Amino acid sequence: MNLLLTLAAIAGFLSQTVLGAPPLKRSQNTTSWTAQEWDAIVVGGGTAGLIVASRLSETGKKTLLVELGGASYGVTGGTEKPEWLNGTSLSRVDVPGLYKSIFSGGSDLLCPPDVVNAFQACTVGGNSAINAGLYFQPPASDWDDYHPAGWQSADVEGATQRLLSMHPSVTSYSADGKFYMQSGYDEVKRWLVDAAGFSDVSFNEEPDNKDKVFGRPVYDYVEQYVGQRGGPTRTYLQQALKRKNFRLETGVRVKHINHIAGVASGITAIINGSSVSISLSPGGRVILSAGAIGSPGLLMHSAIGPHDTLNVLCTTGYISHNHSTWVTNPSVGEGLFDNPNTFIELSAPTIESYVQSYDDPDPADRDLYLSSRSGPYAFASQTSAFWGWVPNHDGTKTGIQGTVDSSGHGEYMNNNTITLNVYGTSGLGSTGRVILANNSNYTPGPSSDIYYSDPRDSENIAKFIYSIFQALPPSTPESPATDGLTPLNIPRNSTVEEIRTYITTPSEYAVGSVQHWSSSCRIGKCVDADTKVIGTENIYVVDASIISPLTVNPQFGVMVVAEKGAERIAGTWTSGSQKRDTESKRGT
Repeated sequence: MNLLLTLAAIAGFLSQTVLGAPPLKRSQNTTSWTAQEWDAIVVGGGTAGLIVASRLSETGKKTLLVELGGASYGVTGGTEKPEWLNGTSLSRVDVPGLYKSIFSGGSDLLCPPDVVNAFQACTVGGNSAINAGLYFQPPASDWDDYHPAGWQSADVEGATQRLLSMHPSVTSYSADGKFYMQSGYDEVKRWLVDAAGFSDVSFNEEPDNKDKVFGRPVYDYVEQYVGQRGGPTRTYLQQALKRKNFRLETGVRVKHINHIAGVASGITAIINGSSVSISLSPGGRVILSAGAIGSPGLLMHSAIGPHDTLNVLCTTGYISHNHSTWVTNPSVGEGLFDNPNTFIELSAPTIESYVQSYDDPDPADRDLYLSSRSGPYAFASQTSAFWGWVPNHDGTKTGIQGTVDSSGHGEYMNNNTITLNVYGTSGLGSTGRVILANNSNYTPGPSSDIYYSDPRDSENIAKFIYSIFQALPPSTPESPATDGLTPLNIPRNSTVEEIRTYITTPSEYAVGSVQHWSSSCRIGKCVDADTKVIGTENIYVVDASIISPLTVNPQFGVMVVAEKGAERIAGTWTSGSQKRDTESKRGT
């Protein structure tokens, strides 16, 4: 997601009552699926889970995909929408220009607060149904520098190409071929390209070039639906639904994996208020794709995780007192990452801000979208992006990303203002972990040390902001530049230390949550190269949990991980040896 939420805003959202979305309606017979055995049970119908389940069913495996939430896109039966979409087949999810409205909360698309203690989607499509849809291919260095053997750039090349064949990069978002809301783009390009020496590039044509580069955003909009949100719901899911060996069930709240010492026999879930056990076939697999907070939480709820955490759950009777049934894995939940983000408000006399409205869009823009999928509502509000590296003394480097929105934020909402979001990305040292709340559900959420626990991170981000500020014309918020951009909340003449203090001091503009959660069950530590949870026999995780922090927004990388993870899991069925081993350990 390309929006920062302050901790106070998150707390306000989590205090609301949010109901799960209605189950996805389908014409299939629903009387016997819980009594069947499944080769693969995939938990979580989000960005990764849809791809994993589709690919496993493509190999012939009898695959069950369960999702807590319900319908999202119009094609799934989603009906949550403003009045101006009545009479269309669209829901709010389909319209890219409505994405920021989700952050006001109160939507059935969001996870209830007793599921995850964070702002996440619980709906078909997961976060790919509510985010901006930014779709940047990670540089090869993300795989080669931060991932183990089997997951280097050469190893994921096939998965990347399979993804691009399903979801080509979309750089022309409006069906009429025009670009809208461009006054901010023009001013930022003049600043970074003309004055600061950045190169103007097409990002996904040069994915490895991430040093001093500027360009237009790339979005995940499926080509035949230009002007509408893409994501795996529009592609992988639609293919899977045509297969008789695939089943999607919504409204399913998985409580834990049924296993003894890491040998899973199925899952226990709440369906329509009743507890139900769903079984694996002999040699079957459980794959968690519930997100970087949800998947580690489910593992801990299933007596798989750090010993101290399991002891707490045992003491209260949440898990078995029989320690021999546990799987101790200290890396479950460890390394949780989110991008530290700072809002920088910029103004210029030439800028015309644009705010997309959920309930009351400009009539001409509304009609343009409805008639031809064109105009300001045909894309999310980011008009440009850029990247740079900050070198470190040890030879490593820290990635910095910027995205530019079409309007101001907070108290800076006049018509000449836009927002620059500056993220720290790959190479940061600050991480936390997934912790369980002290409540009856032991709700998983982030620890309090996610941002800036490593002082080098704030120093590098401050240095980067300082360096690009030097290419701006002289100004102060009280005496803005007559030609060019003026920073409003961080004065242009701020020192590195002043910038560092600003970005590390919690406010509406700094030290909030971007909700790009990842890295909490990493490959080589928490899961092996096949994505199997270390210490288990047939339990896997494939989602943002297993990747290290990326240089870019996570959606593209998570989809590559899903493609590669499905490939690796499918390969574990080859000889039948694991099937026989699992059967013997289960006593079957």
